[in-house]
Amino acid sequence: MENIRFSGGPNIAIKIPKAKYEATVAFYRDVLCMEVEEKAISHLTVSRTHKVKFGSKVLWLDCVDNYSRPETWLELNVGDVPKAAAYLQRKGIRTCDELEQIPENMHWITDPAGNIFLLTSNEETS
Repeated sequence: MENIRFSGGPNIAIKIPKAKYEATVAFYRDVLCMEVEEKAISHLTVSRTHKVKFGSKVLWLDCVDNYSRPETWLELNVGDVPKAAAYLQRKGIRTCDELEQIPENMHWITDPAGNIFLLTSNEETS
């Protein structure tokens, strides 16, 4: 077995269709009474984003104009991203960086069920 250790990262993003966005933000802010803060964003596919303190994690509520249903995207940390990407490819898991623009030192992957993960270095989110 190769010496690659994956761990869950601190960020979770929920991609929310525009029609449900305001109600979803209100749910976290007004019903669950969580700390919710709108953050400025300049992005091709995300028109608005809110940061929610979600225990020890950060939940990002991303408004996406072209989605018909919500998706949850998770962060996956590893010590060496290129080595991990090569390992995953040998296991039949290819990167799918066309999903959303990210820095070159990160990758998007999906599990067999279609759940999306941001593969990033442990140091990126420290």
